[in-house]
Amino acid sequence: MSHHILEVENLRHVYPDGTAALRDVSFSVTHGESVAIIGANGAGKSTLLLHLNGHLTPSSGEIRIGHVPIGKSTLPKVRRTVGMVFQDPDDQLFMPTVYEDVAFGPMNLGIAGADLEKCVKGALRRVDAEHLAKKAPYHLSAGEKRRVAIATVLSMSPDILVMDEPTNGLDPHARRQLIGLLKDFHHSKIFTSHDLDMVLELCERTIILSGGEVRADGPTRDIFRDEAMLRECRLEKPLSMQGCPVCGRGGES
Repeated sequence: MSHHILEVENLRHVYPDGTAALRDVSFSVTHGESVAIIGANGAGKSTLLLHLNGHLTPSSGEIRIGHVPIGKSTLPKVRRTVGMVFQDPDDQLFMPTVYEDVAFGPMNLGIAGADLEKCVKGALRRVDAEHLAKKAPYHLSAGEKRRVAIATVLSMSPDILVMDEPTNGLDPHARRQLIGLLKDFHHSKIFTSHDLDMVLELCERTIILSGGEVRADGPTRDIFRDEAMLRECRLEKPLSMQGCPVCGRGGES
């Protein structure tokens, strides 16, 4: 399966209670792009991400990875290509130790022995978590859990990394470590975040969702300069682009 493009075409999702979470969402992501999906709470961001590797099935529309539609027959390959890091790391960590959590995916791909150990140690090294290998996940801090959750995905060697609110609950040091890690991931990255300064630092492209629809899609700085659009979508500029609240200096228009 080619990993060079992810295509979302006329994606619609209606929950059983009748809530239309996504309405004809369309966009594509090419190899190596870093794309942020932003919007107010309830805009449809998490629902969209859960479609990108088949955790949710569309009510209508289609998602293609490398021009291959996501479906039952292609799902195993899709989940090797598109690694999903959930908003709550506890949804991803369920084994007795960190090592076993990170090893779970590769083992299911048939990797064993020295190759498995190399794979797990390499993933933990990339997130600076080798020292946590023997620990139980429930003994970890929020930042440690986040890094280990990312390692469980990196151990599968994905070509596209999808993350839902990756800095949620992190202290400033853990946040900076995560940003450094994401800068070092040179394949495609797609993530949702309310941390708009991180978006500004990591993503050359931003998509705004509002009411389940794509309201804007373009260069990140251009998106953040459109104050009228941001207000309509219940968003604000990143703090680094806002002026001093006292003197009005230092912002970017």
